[in-house]
Amino acid sequence: MSETDKVADMTFVPEEFALRDEVRWLKSEDLNLFSFIRQSMNKIEPAYVSTYPPSECGIATFCKDVATSVAKYTPFSKPTIVAIKREHEIEPYERVVRYQILKEDRQSYLDAAKYINDSSIDIVNLQHEYGIFGGDDGEYVLDFLHALKKPAVVTLHTVLHSPSPNQKRITQEMGKMCEVMVVMVKTGRNILLDGYSVDPAKITVIPHGVPNVHRVASSTVKRALGMADRQIISTFGLINRGKGIEYVIKAMPKILEKYPNAIYLVLGETHPGVRKHEGESYRNMLTEIISELGLEEHVRFNNRFLSLSELVRYLCATDVYVTPYLSKDQISSGTLAYALGCGKATLSTPYLYAEEVLADGRGILIDFQSPESVSDTVIKVLDDKDLRESLESAAYHYARRAAWFNVAISYLDLFDRVLRRSGVIKEEPTL
Repeated sequence: MSETDKVADMTFVPEEFALRDEVRWLKSEDLNLFSFIRQSMNKIEPAYVSTYPPSECGIATFCKDVATSVAKYTPFSKPTIVAIKREHEIEPYERVVRYQILKEDRQSYLDAAKYINDSSIDIVNLQHEYGIFGGDDGEYVLDFLHALKKPAVVTLHTVLHSPSPNQKRITQEMGKMCEVMVVMVKTGRNILLDGYSVDPAKITVIPHGVPNVHRVASSTVKRALGMADRQIISTFGLINRGKGIEYVIKAMPKILEKYPNAIYLVLGETHPGVRKHEGESYRNMLTEIISELGLEEHVRFNNRFLSLSELVRYLCATDVYVTPYLSKDQISSGTLAYALGCGKATLSTPYLYAEEVLADGRGILIDFQSPESVSDTVIKVLDDKDLRESLESAAYHYARRAAWFNVAISYLDLFDRVLRRSGVIKEEPTL
Protein backbone atom coordinates (compact mmCIF):
# COMPACT_ATOMS: atom_id res chain seq x y z
CA MET A 1 0.00 0.00 0.00
CA SER A 2 1.39 3.42 -0.99
CA GLU A 3 1.78 6.26 1.51
CA THR A 4 -1.04 8.11 -0.28
CA ASP A 5 -3.38 5.14 0.12
CA LYS A 6 -2.46 4.87 3.81
CA VAL A 7 -3.37 8.52 4.30
CA ALA A 8 -6.70 7.96 2.54
CA ASP A 9 -7.43 5.06 4.88
CA MET A 10 -6.58 7.23 7.90
CA THR A 11 -9.04 9.97 6.92
CA PHE A 12 -12.21 7.87 6.66
CA VAL A 13 -13.87 6.56 9.81
CA PRO A 14 -14.80 2.88 9.25
CA GLU A 15 -18.58 2.57 9.05
CA GLU A 16 -18.99 0.18 11.95
CA PHE A 17 -17.04 2.50 14.26
CA ALA A 18 -18.88 5.56 12.95
CA LEU A 19 -22.25 4.01 13.74
CA ARG A 20 -21.08 2.67 17.10
CA ASP A 21 -19.77 6.08 18.13
CA GLU A 22 -22.95 7.75 16.89
CA VAL A 23 -25.09 5.34 18.88
CA ARG A 24 -23.18 6.23 22.03
CA TRP A 25 -23.82 9.95 21.38
CA LEU A 26 -27.48 9.46 20.52
CA LYS A 27 -28.28 7.45 23.65
CA SER A 28 -27.82 10.53 25.72
CA GLU A 29 -30.13 12.48 23.38
CA ASP A 30 -33.07 10.20 22.77
CA LEU A 31 -33.64 6.77 24.26
CA ASN A 32 -36.58 6.22 21.92
CA LEU A 33 -34.53 6.56 18.74
CA PHE A 34 -33.46 2.93 18.55
CA SER A 35 -36.99 1.71 18.99
CA PHE A 36 -37.96 3.94 16.07
CA ILE A 37 -35.11 2.64 13.87
CA ARG A 38 -35.96 -0.97 14.73
CA GLN A 39 -39.62 -0.42 13.85
CA SER A 40 -38.68 1.32 10.59
CA MET A 41 -36.34 -1.41 9.35
CA ASN A 42 -39.16 -3.59 8.08
CA LYS A 43 -41.63 -0.88 7.11
CA ILE A 44 -40.18 1.78 4.85
CA GLU A 45 -39.41 1.15 1.19
CA PRO A 46 -38.32 4.46 -0.37
CA ALA A 47 -37.80 5.50 -3.97
CA TYR A 48 -35.59 8.38 -5.05
CA VAL A 49 -36.23 10.37 -8.24
CA SER A 50 -33.06 12.13 -9.35
CA THR A 51 -30.08 12.09 -11.63
CA TYR A 52 -27.75 9.31 -10.50
CA PRO A 53 -24.13 8.21 -11.02
CA PRO A 54 -22.40 7.69 -13.38
CA SER A 55 -24.06 11.00 -14.37
CA GLU A 56 -21.51 13.61 -13.33
CA CYS A 57 -23.73 15.90 -11.34
CA GLY A 58 -23.70 17.08 -7.75
CA ILE A 59 -27.34 16.12 -7.29
CA ALA A 60 -26.61 12.63 -8.62
CA THR A 61 -23.88 12.24 -6.00
CA PHE A 62 -26.18 13.60 -3.29
CA CYS A 63 -28.94 11.15 -4.23
CA LYS A 64 -26.57 8.19 -4.06
CA ASP A 65 -25.25 9.32 -0.70
CA VAL A 66 -28.65 9.80 0.92
CA ALA A 67 -30.09 6.57 -0.53
CA THR A 68 -27.07 4.53 0.54
CA SER A 69 -27.01 6.07 4.01
CA VAL A 70 -30.73 5.50 4.66
CA ALA A 71 -30.41 1.91 3.40
CA LYS A 72 -27.93 1.14 6.18
CA TYR A 73 -30.78 1.58 8.66
CA THR A 74 -33.35 -0.35 6.58
CA PRO A 75 -31.56 -3.62 5.73
CA PHE A 76 -34.80 -5.44 4.92
CA SER A 77 -36.01 -2.84 2.41
CA LYS A 78 -34.41 -2.17 -0.96
CA PRO A 79 -34.20 1.42 -2.18
CA THR A 80 -35.37 2.15 -5.70
CA ILE A 81 -33.76 4.80 -7.87
CA VAL A 82 -35.78 6.34 -10.69
CA ALA A 83 -33.03 8.03 -12.69
CA ILE A 84 -33.47 11.11 -14.87
CA LYS A 85 -31.40 10.70 -18.04
CA ARG A 86 -30.97 12.33 -21.40
CA GLU A 87 -32.78 10.45 -24.15
CA HIS A 88 -29.80 9.57 -26.32
CA GLU A 89 -27.35 8.75 -23.53
CA ILE A 90 -26.56 5.25 -22.30
CA GLU A 91 -25.67 5.13 -18.61
CA PRO A 92 -24.23 1.95 -17.03
CA TYR A 93 -26.32 2.32 -13.87
CA GLU A 94 -26.06 0.12 -10.80
CA ARG A 95 -28.88 -2.37 -10.23
CA VAL A 96 -30.46 -0.06 -7.67
CA VAL A 97 -31.68 2.01 -10.65
CA ARG A 98 -34.91 0.17 -11.45
CA TYR A 99 -36.55 2.70 -13.74
CA GLN A 100 -35.44 5.57 -15.97
CA ILE A 101 -37.17 8.79 -16.98
CA LEU A 102 -36.14 10.27 -20.31
CA LYS A 103 -35.65 13.93 -19.47
CA GLU A 104 -37.42 15.47 -22.49
CA ASP A 105 -40.09 12.77 -22.94
CA ARG A 106 -43.22 14.00 -21.16
CA GLN A 107 -44.93 10.61 -21.30
CA SER A 108 -41.93 9.09 -19.53
CA TYR A 109 -42.83 11.03 -16.36
CA LEU A 110 -46.35 9.59 -16.36
CA ASP A 111 -45.00 6.09 -16.98
CA ALA A 112 -42.60 6.45 -14.04
CA ALA A 113 -45.43 7.52 -11.74
CA LYS A 114 -47.45 4.48 -12.82
CA TYR A 115 -44.46 2.23 -12.17
CA ILE A 116 -44.20 3.56 -8.62
CA ASN A 117 -47.96 3.47 -8.03
CA ASP A 118 -48.07 -0.21 -9.03
CA SER A 119 -45.06 -1.15 -6.89
CA SER A 120 -44.51 -1.86 -3.19
CA ILE A 121 -42.73 1.49 -2.80
CA ASP A 122 -44.05 3.43 0.22
CA ILE A 123 -42.68 6.93 -0.26
CA VAL A 124 -40.84 9.00 -2.89
CA ASN A 125 -37.99 11.41 -2.24
CA LEU A 126 -37.61 13.69 -5.26
CA GLN A 127 -34.40 15.68 -5.68
CA HIS A 128 -35.28 19.00 -7.30
CA GLU A 129 -33.34 21.52 -9.33
CA TYR A 130 -35.01 23.18 -12.29
CA GLY A 131 -32.40 22.08 -14.82
CA ILE A 132 -32.51 18.32 -14.26
CA PHE A 133 -36.11 17.90 -15.47
CA GLY A 134 -37.61 18.43 -18.93
CA GLY A 135 -39.85 21.25 -20.16
CA ASP A 136 -39.64 24.97 -19.44
CA ASP A 137 -37.81 25.33 -16.11
CA GLY A 138 -38.22 21.57 -15.59
CA GLU A 139 -42.03 21.77 -15.44
CA TYR A 140 -42.49 18.11 -16.50
CA VAL A 141 -41.82 17.23 -12.86
CA LEU A 142 -45.35 18.47 -12.15
CA ASP A 143 -46.80 15.84 -14.51
CA PHE A 144 -45.00 13.19 -12.47
CA LEU A 145 -46.30 14.54 -9.16
CA HIS A 146 -49.86 14.94 -10.46
CA ALA A 147 -49.89 11.28 -11.50
CA LEU A 148 -48.16 9.97 -8.37
CA LYS A 149 -50.38 8.30 -5.78
CA LYS A 150 -47.68 7.63 -3.19
CA PRO A 151 -46.64 10.33 -0.66
CA ALA A 152 -43.74 12.47 -1.84
CA VAL A 153 -41.00 14.45 -0.12
CA VAL A 154 -39.07 16.92 -2.27
CA THR A 155 -35.50 17.97 -1.44
CA LEU A 156 -34.87 21.43 -2.86
CA HIS A 157 -31.35 22.05 -4.13
CA THR A 158 -32.34 25.47 -5.47
CA VAL A 159 -34.59 28.04 -3.80
CA LEU A 160 -34.45 31.26 -5.79
CA HIS A 161 -34.95 34.56 -4.00
CA SER A 162 -36.16 36.19 -7.24
CA PRO A 163 -37.62 33.41 -9.40
CA SER A 164 -39.23 33.87 -12.79
CA PRO A 165 -43.05 33.60 -12.74
CA ASN A 166 -42.83 30.06 -14.14
CA GLN A 167 -40.18 28.96 -11.62
CA LYS A 168 -42.31 30.34 -8.79
CA ARG A 169 -45.39 28.52 -10.14
CA ILE A 170 -43.52 25.20 -10.32
CA THR A 171 -42.22 25.48 -6.76
CA GLN A 172 -45.63 26.48 -5.42
CA GLU A 173 -47.30 23.56 -7.22
CA MET A 174 -44.72 21.15 -5.81
CA GLY A 175 -45.44 22.57 -2.36
CA LYS A 176 -49.12 21.75 -2.77
CA MET A 177 -48.59 18.20 -4.10
CA CYS A 178 -45.73 17.07 -1.83
CA GLU A 179 -46.12 16.18 1.82
CA VAL A 180 -42.91 17.93 2.84
CA MET A 181 -40.31 20.21 1.25
CA VAL A 182 -36.77 19.74 2.58
CA VAL A 183 -34.28 22.61 2.53
CA MET A 184 -30.70 22.45 3.75
CA VAL A 185 -30.50 25.73 5.67
CA LYS A 186 -32.97 27.89 7.60
CA THR A 187 -32.60 30.64 5.00
CA GLY A 188 -34.26 28.36 2.46
CA ARG A 189 -37.22 27.92 4.77
CA ASN A 190 -37.60 31.68 5.15
CA ILE A 191 -37.54 32.21 1.38
CA LEU A 192 -40.23 29.57 0.85
CA LEU A 193 -42.42 31.24 3.48
CA ASP A 194 -41.93 34.82 2.33
CA GLY A 195 -41.59 34.41 -1.43
CA TYR A 196 -43.66 31.32 -2.27
CA SER A 197 -46.31 31.20 0.48
CA VAL A 198 -45.60 27.54 1.20
CA ASP A 199 -47.43 26.09 4.20
CA PRO A 200 -44.91 26.32 7.08
CA ALA A 201 -46.01 22.88 8.33
CA LYS A 202 -44.71 21.43 5.07
CA ILE A 203 -41.14 22.73 5.38
CA THR A 204 -38.31 21.04 7.26
CA VAL A 205 -34.57 21.65 7.42
CA ILE A 206 -32.13 18.74 6.99
CA PRO A 207 -28.48 19.71 6.39
CA HIS A 208 -26.45 18.63 3.41
CA GLY A 209 -24.65 15.44 4.38
CA VAL A 210 -20.88 15.15 4.62
CA PRO A 211 -18.54 12.15 4.72
CA ASN A 212 -17.37 10.95 8.11
CA VAL A 213 -13.71 11.99 8.10
CA HIS A 214 -11.02 11.97 10.77
CA ARG A 215 -9.11 15.21 11.09
CA VAL A 216 -5.59 14.63 9.80
CA ALA A 217 -2.73 17.14 9.84
CA SER A 218 -2.48 18.70 6.38
CA SER A 219 1.30 18.25 6.49
CA THR A 220 0.88 14.47 6.57
CA VAL A 221 -1.31 14.44 3.46
CA LYS A 222 0.84 17.00 1.65
CA ARG A 223 3.85 14.69 1.91
CA ALA A 224 1.81 11.84 0.42
CA LEU A 225 0.82 14.11 -2.50
CA GLY A 226 4.37 15.34 -3.07
CA MET A 227 3.56 18.91 -1.99
CA ALA A 228 5.12 19.01 1.48
CA ASP A 229 6.54 22.53 1.07
CA ARG A 230 3.46 24.17 -0.45
CA GLN A 231 0.69 26.31 1.03
CA ILE A 232 -2.36 24.78 -0.63
CA ILE A 233 -5.46 26.77 -1.59
CA SER A 234 -8.18 24.77 -3.29
CA THR A 235 -11.59 24.81 -4.94
CA PHE A 236 -13.41 21.72 -6.18
CA GLY A 237 -16.55 20.81 -8.07
CA LEU A 238 -17.91 20.79 -11.60
CA ILE A 239 -16.44 23.81 -13.34
CA ASN A 240 -18.58 26.52 -14.95
CA ARG A 241 -18.62 30.30 -15.28
CA GLY A 242 -20.61 30.76 -12.10
CA LYS A 243 -17.78 29.41 -9.93
CA GLY A 244 -15.72 32.64 -9.97
CA ILE A 245 -12.41 30.76 -10.17
CA GLU A 246 -10.80 33.55 -12.20
CA TYR A 247 -10.92 35.85 -9.15
CA VAL A 248 -8.85 33.45 -7.06
CA ILE A 249 -6.36 33.05 -9.92
CA LYS A 250 -6.06 36.84 -10.17
CA ALA A 251 -5.45 36.96 -6.40
CA MET A 252 -2.48 34.60 -6.60
CA PRO A 253 0.26 37.15 -7.51
CA LYS A 254 -0.33 39.10 -4.29
CA ILE A 255 -0.49 35.87 -2.26
CA LEU A 256 2.79 34.74 -3.83
CA GLU A 257 4.52 37.93 -2.71
CA LYS A 258 4.06 36.75 0.88
CA TYR A 259 3.97 32.98 0.29
CA PRO A 260 6.05 32.14 -2.81
CA ASN A 261 5.34 28.40 -2.43
CA ALA A 262 1.57 28.80 -2.49
CA ILE A 263 -0.41 26.79 -5.03
CA TYR A 264 -4.06 26.93 -6.09
CA LEU A 265 -5.63 23.57 -6.94
CA VAL A 266 -8.75 23.62 -9.12
CA LEU A 267 -10.19 20.14 -8.65
CA GLY A 268 -12.83 18.81 -11.01
CA GLU A 269 -13.87 18.68 -14.62
CA THR A 270 -16.01 21.08 -16.62
CA HIS A 271 -19.72 20.49 -16.01
CA PRO A 272 -20.90 18.04 -18.72
CA GLY A 273 -23.86 20.28 -19.61
CA VAL A 274 -21.55 23.27 -20.02
CA ARG A 275 -19.06 21.23 -22.05
CA LYS A 276 -21.83 20.11 -24.39
CA HIS A 277 -22.87 23.70 -25.21
CA GLU A 278 -19.62 25.66 -25.08
CA GLY A 279 -16.84 23.11 -24.88
CA GLU A 280 -13.90 24.09 -22.69
CA SER A 281 -14.14 27.83 -23.38
CA TYR A 282 -14.27 28.77 -19.67
CA ARG A 283 -11.33 26.56 -18.73
CA ASN A 284 -9.41 27.92 -21.73
CA MET A 285 -10.11 31.45 -20.49
CA LEU A 286 -8.73 30.50 -17.08
CA THR A 287 -5.64 29.02 -18.73
CA GLU A 288 -5.07 32.28 -20.62
CA ILE A 289 -5.23 34.28 -17.37
CA ILE A 290 -2.73 31.89 -15.79
CA SER A 291 -0.38 32.35 -18.75
CA GLU A 292 -0.73 36.15 -18.75
CA LEU A 293 0.13 36.27 -15.03
CA GLY A 294 2.94 33.71 -15.26
CA LEU A 295 1.25 31.37 -12.77
CA GLU A 296 1.84 28.04 -14.51
CA GLU A 297 3.72 26.68 -11.48
CA HIS A 298 1.19 27.98 -8.99
CA VAL A 299 -2.22 27.01 -10.41
CA ARG A 300 -2.99 23.41 -11.28
CA PHE A 301 -6.07 21.72 -12.66
CA ASN A 302 -7.17 18.18 -11.98
CA ASN A 303 -9.62 17.89 -14.85
CA ARG A 304 -11.48 14.79 -13.69
CA PHE A 305 -14.60 13.88 -11.74
CA LEU A 306 -12.86 12.86 -8.52
CA SER A 307 -13.77 9.83 -6.45
CA LEU A 308 -14.72 10.51 -2.83
CA SER A 309 -11.42 9.14 -1.52
CA GLU A 310 -9.43 11.36 -3.91
CA LEU A 311 -11.49 14.38 -3.00
CA VAL A 312 -11.08 13.85 0.75
CA ARG A 313 -7.34 13.39 0.25
CA TYR A 314 -7.02 16.76 -1.49
CA LEU A 315 -9.26 18.50 1.03
CA CYS A 316 -7.27 17.14 3.96
CA ALA A 317 -4.12 18.55 2.35
CA THR A 318 -5.69 21.99 1.90
CA ASP A 319 -4.70 24.97 4.06
CA VAL A 320 -7.42 27.35 2.80
CA TYR A 321 -10.53 26.28 0.92
CA VAL A 322 -12.34 28.87 -1.23
CA THR A 323 -15.78 28.96 -2.85
CA PRO A 324 -15.73 32.22 -4.87
CA TYR A 325 -19.17 31.67 -6.42
CA LEU A 326 -20.92 34.52 -8.22
CA SER A 327 -24.62 33.93 -7.46
CA LYS A 328 -26.06 35.36 -4.26
CA ASP A 329 -29.09 33.03 -4.55
CA GLN A 330 -27.24 29.72 -4.13
CA ILE A 331 -28.99 27.87 -1.30
CA SER A 332 -26.87 24.70 -1.17
CA SER A 333 -23.29 23.70 -1.90
CA GLY A 334 -22.04 20.16 -1.56
CA THR A 335 -18.48 21.38 -2.08
CA LEU A 336 -18.66 23.82 0.83
CA ALA A 337 -20.37 21.20 3.01
CA TYR A 338 -17.59 18.70 2.30
CA ALA A 339 -14.89 21.28 3.11
CA LEU A 340 -16.54 21.87 6.48
CA GLY A 341 -16.79 18.12 7.00
CA CYS A 342 -13.03 17.83 6.54
CA GLY A 343 -12.43 20.67 9.01
CA LYS A 344 -10.97 23.20 6.60
CA ALA A 345 -10.38 26.92 7.07
CA THR A 346 -12.91 28.14 4.51
CA LEU A 347 -13.45 31.41 2.68
CA SER A 348 -16.52 32.09 0.58
CA THR A 349 -18.41 34.81 -1.18
CA PRO A 350 -21.64 35.57 0.72
CA TYR A 351 -24.17 33.47 -1.15
CA LEU A 352 -27.13 32.37 0.98
CA TYR A 353 -25.88 28.91 1.93
CA ALA A 354 -22.41 30.18 2.82
CA GLU A 355 -23.73 33.04 4.95
CA GLU A 356 -25.54 30.59 7.19
CA VAL A 357 -23.12 27.68 7.47
CA LEU A 358 -20.02 29.87 7.90
CA ALA A 359 -21.55 32.01 10.65
CA ASP A 360 -20.25 32.00 14.23
CA GLY A 361 -16.60 31.66 13.32
CA ARG A 362 -16.90 28.63 11.02
CA GLY A 363 -15.48 30.51 8.03
CA ILE A 364 -14.82 33.95 6.58
CA LEU A 365 -16.89 35.75 3.93
CA ILE A 366 -15.12 37.54 1.08
CA ASP A 367 -16.43 40.03 -1.46
CA PHE A 368 -17.95 38.96 -4.76
CA GLN A 369 -15.69 39.28 -7.80
CA SER A 370 -12.79 40.70 -5.77
CA PRO A 371 -9.25 39.31 -6.19
CA GLU A 372 -8.06 41.78 -3.53
CA SER A 373 -10.55 40.44 -0.98
CA VAL A 374 -9.42 36.89 -1.79
CA SER A 375 -5.71 37.64 -1.49
CA ASP A 376 -5.98 39.73 1.69
CA THR A 377 -8.10 37.10 3.46
CA VAL A 378 -6.00 34.11 2.34
CA ILE A 379 -2.87 35.87 3.61
CA LYS A 380 -4.62 36.71 6.88
CA VAL A 381 -5.49 33.05 7.45
CA LEU A 382 -2.04 31.76 6.47
CA ASP A 383 -0.38 34.37 8.72
CA ASP A 384 -2.41 33.53 11.82
CA LYS A 385 -2.05 29.92 12.98
CA ASP A 386 -4.50 30.45 15.86
CA LEU A 387 -7.14 31.85 13.51
CA ARG A 388 -6.72 28.95 11.10
CA GLU A 389 -7.01 26.41 13.93
CA SER A 390 -10.11 28.16 15.27
CA LEU A 391 -11.77 28.09 11.84
CA GLU A 392 -10.88 24.44 11.32
CA SER A 393 -12.11 23.33 14.72
CA ALA A 394 -15.41 25.25 14.46
CA ALA A 395 -16.05 23.89 10.96
CA TYR A 396 -15.30 20.30 11.90
CA HIS A 397 -17.46 20.28 15.03
CA TYR A 398 -20.37 21.95 13.22
CA ALA A 399 -20.25 19.34 10.45
CA ARG A 400 -20.32 16.31 12.79
CA ARG A 401 -24.12 16.50 13.04
CA ALA A 402 -24.27 16.62 9.24
CA ALA A 403 -22.32 13.35 8.80
CA TRP A 404 -24.28 11.15 6.41
CA PHE A 405 -25.33 8.67 9.09
CA ASN A 406 -26.96 11.52 11.02
CA VAL A 407 -28.62 12.94 7.90
CA ALA A 408 -29.92 9.46 7.08
CA ILE A 409 -31.64 9.27 10.49
CA SER A 410 -33.29 12.63 9.81
CA TYR A 411 -34.61 11.43 6.45
CA LEU A 412 -35.76 8.11 7.90
CA ASP A 413 -37.56 9.92 10.71
CA LEU A 414 -39.19 12.23 8.15
CA PHE A 415 -40.32 9.29 5.99
CA ASP A 416 -41.72 7.57 9.06
CA ARG A 417 -43.70 10.65 10.15
CA VAL A 418 -45.11 11.20 6.65
CA LEU A 419 -46.18 7.56 6.34
CA ARG A 420 -47.82 7.55 9.76
CA ARG A 421 -49.68 10.74 8.93
CA SER A 422 -50.90 9.25 5.65
CA GLY A 423 -51.90 5.99 7.33
CA VAL A 424 -49.41 3.76 5.48
CA ILE A 425 -47.75 2.93 8.81
CA LYS A 426 -50.21 2.32 11.60
CA GLU A 427 -49.47 3.60 15.08
CA GLU A 428 -48.55 0.73 17.38
CA PRO A 429 -50.48 0.36 20.62
CA THR A 430 -48.76 1.70 23.71
CA LEU A 431 -47.90 -1.03 26.19
